[in-house]
Formats: sequence, structure tokens, C-alpha cells
Amino acid sequence: MAPISPERIAVSTWSLHRLLGATYPHDTSTDAVGPEQQTYGEGEESLLGLPSVLANHGYHRLEIVSFHLRSRDPVYLAELRDQLKVCNVRLQTLLIDAGDVTHPEHGARDQKWIAGWIEVANQMGAEHARIIAGKQKPTRDALDRSVKALAALADGNKGGTRLVTENWFDLLAEPAQVHYLLDRLEGRIGLLGDFGNWSGEDKYSDLKSIFGRAELCHAKAHFLHGELDEADYGACVTLAEEAGYKGPYTLIFDSDIPNEWAGLAVERDFITSRDV
Repeated sequence: MAPISPERIAVSTWSLHRLLGATYPHDTSTDAVGPEQQTYGEGEESLLGLPSVLANHGYHRLEIVSFHLRSRDPVYLAELRDQLKVCNVRLQTLLIDAGDVTHPEHGARDQKWIAGWIEVANQMGAEHARIIAGKQKPTRDALDRSVKALAALADGNKGGTRLVTENWFDLLAEPAQVHYLLDRLEGRIGLLGDFGNWSGEDKYSDLKSIFGRAELCHAKAHFLHGELDEADYGACVTLAEEAGYKGPYTLIFDSDIPNEWAGLAVERDFITSRDV
């Protein structure tokens, strides 16, 4: 029994969307980045300034959601990469947050669009890029379309970024579909396990079934009136460790209270104080 090292803690820009304020929405029909929208208000910090602020709060792993990038211009991406390096913050993952490679009409288009964002991840020096396996109902045909598309994306990725997918949307709503997909991809795509995407009475057993295969984790916690649901969060962390998970825990916070930094600190301290 040993505590979980703080070095395994990461933060997603999703958890700091109020701090950042602006988003740049996707349109999978074009590679252009959308115009700035103050989705969460004016914000207090830019993405370029975030690595310094993050390091000052004691975090040295970052996941960036693709809609937080204001440009795909190589100069901008290089500047962001430099800021991360200067601040000793690892770009753990670029979360490519749109596209449906299983869509019967737009699947090929979305696959091409995702491939473009994988190249962005490589230019940024991201260790991983998370791609959506698909959003259709989990029929055998849809799962096989996903396998074919994800394999092509992996084979076409000539950079050092490792591709992962997530237990998300209808296609991967249960362990059986996750295992089917990963088995047929034979290691070309990894798994990012998310605590918050599944629910119901089988949530913990279902998550434990897949976490032995996970390389990354979205450690989403629930808060009620500013108080952490320790029973649920503790059960999720414990099942992950018991399943053999050894990767980082990316803190996912999305509550009105406490504020974002305080909420992240509560999640971090809860995880790192546990003997598992």
C-alpha cells in the first residue's frame, strides 16, 4: 500500500474553462478554426499564459481540449510548445473533441478532419491525442467501421503522438464494446478511461473491467454544494488501481462551487492522500 504520487496528476483545460473564457468551436466541414466565442465569459488567462499559471499551482501535466486552441498556425503552435517547455509542463494529451468516424454519411469526412488534428498534436509535441471512436449505436457494423477508421488514423500517423480513444458516446457505452474495439485494433490505439462517462448500478464493475487496459484517466469528481462526493470518487480511484492502472489522473472539475483552482486542489489532495 502506497500513496499515489503527485507526479501522476494532470489538469485538463476543460476544468479551467472559466479561467480561459474563450473557445473556438469546431466545424468538421472545414479545417479552419472558428471565431472566438466568450463561451464562459471574458476569462482571465490565455492558453499561452496557462503553462506558467499551472506550474505556479504545482501542476506539471496538461491536457488541452482542441476547441481551446485559437489557431492551427505552426508559429502559434510552436510558441505554445515553447511556453510548455519553459514552464516544465508536459503536454500529456490533445483532446480532439469532435468528429464521428462511424457516421454513415460523414464518416470519411470526419476521419480526414481528425487526421488533420492529429498532425496538430504532433506539431505541439503532445504525448497523446484522444479521438472519438464514434457516436453511432453499437451495432457490429458501426464497431467495425470504427475499427477500420481508427486503424487507418493510427497507420497514417507519422509523428510521435500516441492515439487513444475513450469510453464515450453510444458506441462505447459498455465494456463489451470497448474490449471488442481494442482487441481488433491490436494495440494501435490505446484507451483513456473516464470515470464520469458511465453511470448506473454497474458503473464500478464496468469501469474496473476496462481500467486494466487504460493508459490515461479522466478523473472526474462530483460536487454537491461545493462538497466532494468522496464515496464515489474513492470507489473510482480504488477500482482503477485494483485493475492495475498505472497512468496519470487528469483532474476533471465542472462545478459552480468551489472555484476552479480550489476544486482541482480538493480532487488532487483526495487522490494523492489515498493509500491504494
